[in-house]
This record gives sequence, C-alpha cells and structure tokens, in this order.
Amino acid sequence: MGTVRELAGKIKIDGELRLDEPMRAHSSFRLGGPADLYAAPAHAGDLERLLRALSRERVPFFLLGGGTNILVSDRGIRGAVVDLGRISGIEGHNGLVTAFCGAPVSSVSEFARSRGFAGMEFAYSLPGSVGGAVWMNARCYDREVSDVLEFVESLIPAAGGSTPRRRGVDREEWGYKRSPFQGNRECILRAGFRLEPGDPAVIEAAMRAHRQDRERKGHFLFPCAGSVFKNNRDFGAPTGALIDSLGLKGRSAGGARIAPFHGNIIVNTGDAKAADVLALIELAEEEVEKRLGLRLEREVQLVGEWERPG
Repeated sequence: MGTVRELAGKIKIDGELRLDEPMRAHSSFRLGGPADLYAAPAHAGDLERLLRALSRERVPFFLLGGGTNILVSDRGIRGAVVDLGRISGIEGHNGLVTAFCGAPVSSVSEFARSRGFAGMEFAYSLPGSVGGAVWMNARCYDREVSDVLEFVESLIPAAGGSTPRRRGVDREEWGYKRSPFQGNRECILRAGFRLEPGDPAVIEAAMRAHRQDRERKGHFLFPCAGSVFKNNRDFGAPTGALIDSLGLKGRSAGGARIAPFHGNIIVNTGDAKAADVLALIELAEEEVEKRLGLRLEREVQLVGEWERPG
C-alpha cells in the first residue's frame, strides 16, 4: 500500500486520483469494498501516462468500464482501479461509427440512430461501456458486438510507454461472449462499428422495443449485474429457466436475492454484501450441477481480494 500512496503523490494527470475509494459507487451491484487507488483519466493521453506509471512501479491495476458484469469483493481491490468512463467521444462518417472505450454502449446506439445508421439497435439499453461490451463481445436479441465490429484500437501497457495496437476482427477469435482481449492486459481504447443506412423511425422503434422488453423483465428494478451466467444452447433451455425449474427464484442470502422475476439475475435488495451475492451464485451452480448434471459458466467476473476462489 505504501507504493500506491507514494505513486498517487507522483502521478500528474488531468483526471481524478483518489485513495481508498468505495467501489460501491462504481458498480452496478452498488456494493464492494475500497480500491487502494482510484484513477479516472480525462483523455487518452492521461490514460497512457497513467498506465506507464503503474507498469513502471509494478502496481497491479483493474480496468473499469461501466461497472457492470463485475462483483467486487467486500475487501475491495488492491492496487489501482482505472476508470475509463471519461474517455468517451463518439464520431461517425459514411456508416463507420467510432467510439472511445468509456462511451456508454447505449449512447452509441442513439448516435447511430440520429445519423440514420442501422445495426446497433440490439445494444440499446444494454448497460455498460463500449470497452466492456467489446471485451465481453456482448450479445442480446440474437446479435453480438462482433457482428458489427470493424476494428479495435488498444494500448499494451509497459514501463517505457503504452504500445498502441489496431486490429481487425478475425472471426475465429470471437465467439459467444468471448473476445481475444479476455485473458490479456491490453486496454481497449477505441472501437469502430460498420453500420448500414436505415430509417431513423424504424431504428428508434426497435430500440424502444428493446428498452421496454428489459423493463418488463425487471432489469432496472434493483441494483444488479444483469445475467449472472451465460446461456448454453446444449442445455436445451436458457439458464434462467433452468434455475427457475429448481425452485430457486426468490432465494436469498443476506441482502442479496435471486430475482423472483428472473432466475438468472441476482439483485441487491438494499444492504447486500458481495459475499451474499457469491453465496447465491455458488448455490445456483451447485444445485444445477447436482440436480441437472449441468455446469454453469459465469458471466459476472469476480474482482478484488477474495478469501477463496469462486
């Protein structure tokens, strides 16, 4: 911790730096302990300087997008959290929409609609940022990010400076909620989406329908991270239906609850701890494997200092 505090006094960026920042303010679950150092770079140059400093001092760091699809430990995160939310510009020309990592993915959908570009409707009301959506290859309504993705620009952190990289989309590297960025230390900086001309009224109607569908399913009723587990077509039914079939909807642990309206959503009813959420995740995993012989795959990522592996 001494290294982190010393480093915080040395780093010069235009954005924010805070010590012992509660992560509940930056997580869609609205829970999680403190990050030793919270940094919110104001622009790409800020980000490069910050990553260089962290790499030089060998301080571990976590790249934070919209704070969705993560469960932060009650003990918090050791090292630094780099919040990319302020790096968020969006541009468009001739059907190519480019967006920086921190832009809300819903804002990209709105931008595309306003310019008559079709193809991003599926992502409207999807929580999270462009960087997170690319990292996860986010999918909904039978479409996924890689369907419209043309290129990704990223930074490879190093002590001597961050190396920029631009890559196209090799379809063999992308799959169901899988991208080549999972498991490496590249920082997604910007993405380009190739879209088609469309009628803004038709595009808006599709976006509105997706929003209403999410509202009807209860996605916005409580703090949550959306789907906890991935769906597996080999299982013959969506994960939520499998969990529901076992009578687990409504089960609670502390202030966390498997949503009574959707078996694949765990909600914070107001005073949940991360340990409560993890207990329900493990309950669902154990019951589905024991009673149905199926092994669920988590979509929510455990982040921070956990007493035991999840």
